[in-house]
Order: sequence, then C-alpha cells, then structure tokens
Amino acid sequence: MSLSAADSSLQRGTPQSGQASVTAGLLRRVAGHYPTGVVLVTGPRPAPGQPPPAMVVGTFTSVSLHPALVGFLPAKSSTTWPRIRAAGRFCVNVLGADQQQVCRRFAAADPHRWEVPHRETATGSPLLLDALAWFDCEVAGEAEAGDHWFVTGTVRDLGTGRPGPPLVFLRGGYGHCAEDTDAARSGRPAGPD
Repeated sequence: MSLSAADSSLQRGTPQSGQASVTAGLLRRVAGHYPTGVVLVTGPRPAPGQPPPAMVVGTFTSVSLHPALVGFLPAKSSTTWPRIRAAGRFCVNVLGADQQQVCRRFAAADPHRWEVPHRETATGSPLLLDALAWFDCEVAGEAEAGDHWFVTGTVRDLGTGRPGPPLVFLRGGYGHCAEDTDAARSGRPAGPD
C-alpha cells in the first residue's frame, strides 16, 4: 500500500488545513483504544482517626530498573495527591480484573471503602490483601506534565499477591487481559524491553 493510500485509510481527528484541533475529547477517544492498567495508590494515614488517602490511577508505569523507580500521573486538580505528596511515600496496589467494585468504591470516595481487607506496609501505606502485586515507595520526584504531575517513586519493597488477570480500562469501560500462558509456563519474561 502506498503512503498516500495508507494515509487516506486512517481516520483523522484533525483537519488538513494545519489548524490545531486536538481537543480533550478527541484525545481521550483516540487514546481510549490503548488499554491502561488500573491501580490504587495509597498513602499513610495523616493522623489517628483519619482515613488514609487513596486514589485510583490508570497511568502507572515502571520507569527504571537501576535505580528501581516507578511512576504515575495524578491530575493537578487531584485533592488526594497533595496529601500523599506531604507524606512522601505511597503504595501502588495492582487491582485484579475481579476488583471493579473495589475500584469504583475508591473512585467514588465511598465512606465504607476501607472495609476492604488491608494491612500497612513498612512505610505506613495501606496494602490491599487481595492485590495482584504491590510497590511500596518513597516519592523520588515530581515534574509538571500539562494538566498532570509526573510522579516518580523509589521502590523500597514490592511483591506479588494472588494470581489472576489485572483490571484494565479500555474504551470507556473495565475489562481484563489474557495472560501469555506459554511465557508464564516457561518462566521467561514476556513483552517489550
């Protein structure tokens, strides 16, 4: 297929005139074709009797192996991120595909959200006992990224929980992905570098 034929077969969201028209809605719609994992980022309890801060995040990523760094992008409008930032530490809980209701309870700030079984990590952040995996971190850095912050965390401890597919968000809804069972059986790493 020629370049012009390939180009014309793409659905474009911007006009050919060069006028910028990448709207938030268009970006969200097109980016929605790429699945994102769903995690719960928690921080230490700010004071006795107060609930720990927690936020549902779909922008978690591994950043570096040496040193061990992970990252996520909270919105600048977040009222939870400043509370976690002040503590200087956080735990990332990787949610399973069967934890949609847990995700919804935390996203909606349900007053009963902390009834989910959990324990504190060494840094004081809540770890969901039913999480697929977890990363206990200290805040390493924060940089502006448009209407979000790009937060990096130094991993101080981590582990895996129960087996199962992770919860993902795709095209405006929750779902899950299938595990590469051949890679899992062989013990070899799967995926990109």
